[in-house]
Amino acid sequence: MTDRRTRKRRTMFERDTELTAVDEALEQLTDPGPEAGGALLAFSGPAGLGKTALLGEVRRRAHSKACTVLAARGGEQEQSQPFHVARQLIQPQLAGTSDEELRSALGSWYSIVGPALGLCAAEQGAPPDPQGLRDGLDWVLTHLVVQRAPVALVLDDAHWADPESLSWLAAFAPRAEHLPLLLVVAYRPDELPSHAEAFRTLPGRAGHRPLSLAPLTAEAVSTLVREAVGDHADDAFCREAWAVTTGNPFEAVELAAKVRDKGLAPVEASSPLLRDLAAAQRGSGLVARLHSLGPSTVRFAWACAVLGTDTPRELAARVAGLGTEEAVDATGRLRDARILSAAAEEAAEEEEGAGLEFVHPLIATAIYRGIPDALRVALHGKAAAAVVDAGLGPSAAARHLLETHPENDPWVVRNLREAAGENLRAGAPEAARRQLARALREPPDFDERAAVLYELGCASLLTEPANTVNHLRAALAEPFEDQALRQGIVIRLAQVLSHSDRLAEASECLAREILHTQDLRGRLRLQSEQFMWDAFNAAEPDSPARSRRLAKLADRLTGRDLTERYVIGLRAWDACLRGEPVDVVLHHAGRVLETGFSWAYEDRGFEVPVLVAMVHMYADRPERAEELFEAGTAEFERQGWRGAHLSFAYSLRAYIRYRRGLLVEAEELARAGLRLAERVGRRTPVHWYAIAILVTTLLARGRVDEAWELAREHEYGEPFPAAVVFPDSQTVYAELLLARGQAKAATAELEAVDRRLSPRGIQNPSWCPWRLHLARAVSAEDPARARELAADAVRRARAFGAASGIGQALRVAAEVASPQDRPGLLEEAVAVLSDSPAGYELALALAALGEERGDPDVLLRAVLAARECGADGLLRTATTALLQAGGVLPRGSAPADGPTPVG
Repeated sequence: MTDRRTRKRRTMFERDTELTAVDEALEQLTDPGPEAGGALLAFSGPAGLGKTALLGEVRRRAHSKACTVLAARGGEQEQSQPFHVARQLIQPQLAGTSDEELRSALGSWYSIVGPALGLCAAEQGAPPDPQGLRDGLDWVLTHLVVQRAPVALVLDDAHWADPESLSWLAAFAPRAEHLPLLLVVAYRPDELPSHAEAFRTLPGRAGHRPLSLAPLTAEAVSTLVREAVGDHADDAFCREAWAVTTGNPFEAVELAAKVRDKGLAPVEASSPLLRDLAAAQRGSGLVARLHSLGPSTVRFAWACAVLGTDTPRELAARVAGLGTEEAVDATGRLRDARILSAAAEEAAEEEEGAGLEFVHPLIATAIYRGIPDALRVALHGKAAAAVVDAGLGPSAAARHLLETHPENDPWVVRNLREAAGENLRAGAPEAARRQLARALREPPDFDERAAVLYELGCASLLTEPANTVNHLRAALAEPFEDQALRQGIVIRLAQVLSHSDRLAEASECLAREILHTQDLRGRLRLQSEQFMWDAFNAAEPDSPARSRRLAKLADRLTGRDLTERYVIGLRAWDACLRGEPVDVVLHHAGRVLETGFSWAYEDRGFEVPVLVAMVHMYADRPERAEELFEAGTAEFERQGWRGAHLSFAYSLRAYIRYRRGLLVEAEELARAGLRLAERVGRRTPVHWYAIAILVTTLLARGRVDEAWELAREHEYGEPFPAAVVFPDSQTVYAELLLARGQAKAATAELEAVDRRLSPRGIQNPSWCPWRLHLARAVSAEDPARARELAADAVRRARAFGAASGIGQALRVAAEVASPQDRPGLLEEAVAVLSDSPAGYELALALAALGEERGDPDVLLRAVLAARECGADGLLRTATTALLQAGGVLPRGSAPADGPTPVG
């Protein structure tokens, strides 16, 4: 919104405390020394207490300090228009910029934030997720602030800001004090939405809580009245003016102006007339005063109230059904009556396209609510048509169409669908959901209803998964001929069921559709989706049969299109889980990756690309896995997918680093993944992954108590998810119990893992080493069983053929073996692991072999390997063993009982 300076400055009464806070914040903002910094100021108060006037003074003072001013105002009628406030703040700063310059300025954020800010059209493809969009808006605002510092951002009527803008600014607000930015907001406390609670509670650097504006005292109202009508106004008259306005500055100013305009003598004898004059400024009194101005003026005022803030006169004239001259006359009458702002009208005359404004939002609200209901609905319909005809687009019209009654109008459905599509691609799914729900009530034509339900399901996917399922099932129940649409609905339904931990239902849904699908390529696409969700279903009833069907199908496919490559990718993953030889696994993975394999196809999930990358890790090709993850992560970021997608990427990259023995890096990535997962929600699939991998990493670093506290804090434990998670959640929990010395509890969990995974044919210890953990758990009470379990794990690891898995199995087998068998097993473990990428496993095997032999040279290698890995706990025990064996600490090492530096 272009910042217009007030032409006539009004005296600010009894706002010294607030203005002092403003001056202090501006001094801090513009201080050239090291104490310079930003701040957050929030002003709250009921309607009419002078928030807008105060913010106008803030803007004036900011200008006088050579600050760049970004200004916006929430509007009662614009709350359903996503990013309305964000556009007011940022669009003027980039006005007149060519597309090339805009792309250069926004960089990789161009296609993510550009559509939301109205700077460019949304590109085809999957939309950014809400968190990715907020991150992009954060970047744009931060970039502007740094470039145009110092900056004052002023938001009036924040309680009426659209939810998308307000939730973004509330989350951004704490950053203000770390930037050359003064962020000032004003709001009505009883109307501030819950997602903007930050404005109530953030104290800012100067310790200012939100400053509540108080009504004016009798003395201040007396001064205000005398400024308007003259010093001869007597005390009794002024006291009555204060009483009838209750010290409300807006009402006091308007009352004084009325007294002056009517030539009322400001004496005690006139005091009884003040109450009626004050009543004419609000509610029914204001409506009656408006009607006295004539029918055409009334219609024009109604049109302005329906259209909202900053209304173009030509648009209001069209909605009101007036000609140009009639609109000019109506504008003048409303300005003379102090209904429309004179300052806004002057600006409209000076600036082409500048809009009309009411003197105060209270007036706009009273006029809008005074429109007869049926007429108000009709005016919103006319406004929608006028907005579209003016070239402002379906999104601008949609907020009016939301206020109309259903009339079975295809034009309404079409514009609401187009607006929803624009908003969905721009990253405003909630706005799209509202528009499509309204389109459904219109209702759409018989053959269009399924498509609207499908679009509604897509819009509500992130926010209302249960309702999404209902919408998509209702779409399938509609009679329609479009088989491509039907397939899209089924695939989306399976996706949302799976993401809601209802994998069996997802599979059944796909199976039913497969039976009735005649098109071979369409059937293959559905089969690929079913194979994928079955692979993630921990309770799949007949996994071996599914594996056989998958192998038979995949082995005859050539990979000629994306669907075939997805099936082959699932074959590679299934072979990995079942422990087929590494060469077989990598052969199928290689077939998938012969040509580009994006992680961000619009109509596909990212699950199969992730699985193909992960098989490289389990097959001891971690560098290749990292390459694939780096490329996939970059795609996520380019798409603006910075919620669950990016959390998965960070967490699984952490797991790869853990498997390589890079534990410090693994912990950093795992914590980044967990921070993102917390945004998505606890006990979601992405949260299970993040906690499992961070717990595993902390255990490897020797921080058992910290891992336990993390698990307790995040309620990590039963019930475990229905979806397959890697590393397996229940196995990780058992490993944590084992590290705490709770062998019996760990045994119970691991036996449950056996009952869950073995019937499914998931036998690869490189993927889930539950046999090895169970062997350790039972070794004290049942050593024979422990050795049998370990021997079975060694056999299966050899069959798979990954050196890291073989070495781990040999090391644990040695741990539970009879004394005479341990050295040989450990020697082989060290030899095998030395040729693997598993640095942490090698350090464990070296430490065990060194202690078994009492060999200081081997123990020295263990110390160095543990230090390189960041395995602090192992480093301490290996150091102690080295010193006891008569060895010498490597240079730079601390004693075993002191803090150990990790390189």
